[in-house]
Amino acid sequence: MKSRSAGGVRDAAEPGWSVGELAQRFNLPTHALRYWEDEGLLHPARDGGGRRRYGPDHLTRVAIIVRSKAAGMSLAQIRVLLDARAAGRHTILEEHLADLERRMRDMERSREMTRHALECQAHDITTCPRFRAAVQDLIDGAAVTDRHLA
Repeated sequence: MKSRSAGGVRDAAEPGWSVGELAQRFNLPTHALRYWEDEGLLHPARDGGGRRRYGPDHLTRVAIIVRSKAAGMSLAQIRVLLDARAAGRHTILEEHLADLERRMRDMERSREMTRHALECQAHDITTCPRFRAAVQDLIDGAAVTDRHLA
């Protein structure tokens, strides 16, 4: 007998979600869930046929992984976050908070630069003194600190 769940159609005799159902629920490729399992972030049960079965606790873990990755955390950082026994969780989280604050400042500068570019009357935006001022620190040799650009 098949029953419909929030994660898709599943066999009522097999509790939990399949890898495909869980991936679909979070709009992820199935290989991402398998990789996260290889990395020790997920520990699905196995049914009689050896297929992965994910329960309600996995929904929370996947949601935390997705949200943390979107915030720029590495899988190693997320592993520490999710491991109740991990030493150094506070250090990892403090470092991540500092990184988030830096990135938020960078995004605010980018938003202001973009807003000015929309309103600026300069034909060539790179010749506008106010627009150039937004990147002067980089022109002067400040290191690019965004790990996604370096």
